[in-house]
This record gives sequence, structure tokens and C-alpha cells, in this order.
Amino acid sequence: MAEISALIAAMEAKYDALEELGYRVRFDMKDAGSILLDATDGDVEIEEDESGEAEADTVLILTSDNLEKLIKGKLNPMLAFSTGRLKVRGSQGVALKLAGLLEEAS
Repeated sequence: MAEISALIAAMEAKYDALEELGYRVRFDMKDAGSILLDATDGDVEIEEDESGEAEADTVLILTSDNLEKLIKGKLNPMLAFSTGRLKVRGSQGVALKLAGLLEEAS
């Protein structure tokens, strides 16, 4: 199980790519809690969402290990979605844009 602080640090390393997202995305991890990525207003804020209820345009549901693999480019987002390792609630377009930005930054 990946630590939330390590996942946040890995996302922060991709700050420049994530600036282009323009949306709020919550990562609900089945085994580790929740992270909110807020890339609105031309700024990027990434923080632990202790309530797991933060408002977001899209919610991605996956394990912390799969999130770590997505961030590092070791798991294809489309493969994760099609095999059930990644579930999307809300805008799938936002999820696709995020996936593309993460892949570019890898």
C-alpha cells in the first residue's frame, strides 16, 4: 500500500503538466483514504481529503498501488479502466484529460 504523502509528492513532481487540467479531481483509494487535486484558477493544490467528500468534477476510485503506477506511467489508464482497476464517477472527459497529462509528464 502506497503512503498518501508519497502519492502527493509524486503528483507534485508533475505540477507543470497538471496546471493545464483546469478541474478538481478526487482520488478515492479503497485502501488508503482520499486525495484532492485542485487544478482550477491556473494553480495546482494537492492535499489529503480526510473527509473523502470534497466536491470534485471527477472522482477516480482505485487502490493506492494502482494510483502510484498511474502516476509513474507504469499502468495505462485505459487498461486500468477496462479491467476494472479504475472506476470513474463524474466526467470521463476530465479523467481522460488527466490521464493524458500524466502520460505526457512521464
